Amino acid sequence: MHTAYNILMFLAIIVAIVFAVLVLITGKGDAMSGGGSVRTSFKGKASFDDYMSKLTLILGASFFFLMLLIDGVSTRMTKDADSKASQVPPASSKTK
Repeated sequence: MHTAYNILMFLAIIVAIVFAVLVLITGKGDAMSGGGSVRTSFKGKASFDDYMSKLTLILGASFFFLMLLIDGVSTRMTKDADSKASQVPPASSKTK
């Protein structure tokens, strides 16, 4: 479980860094424009704004999904640790 948690955390950090760099480099107007508006394209070619909007949407959704997975894995690890702790018999103290 710890390996899965570490892998998911590493992926989430990479996605967060790419997402932050994308927003900082492109500026708010390009990266955060949203994907719901109707745009006209010349001969069907997507513009830079379309690519940035799609990439921002994908990175945001993947980060959200990774955070949900990490939460599930960490909850399961906590439950496993609690159940193992309750099964361990108390240590006997040897006194003279």
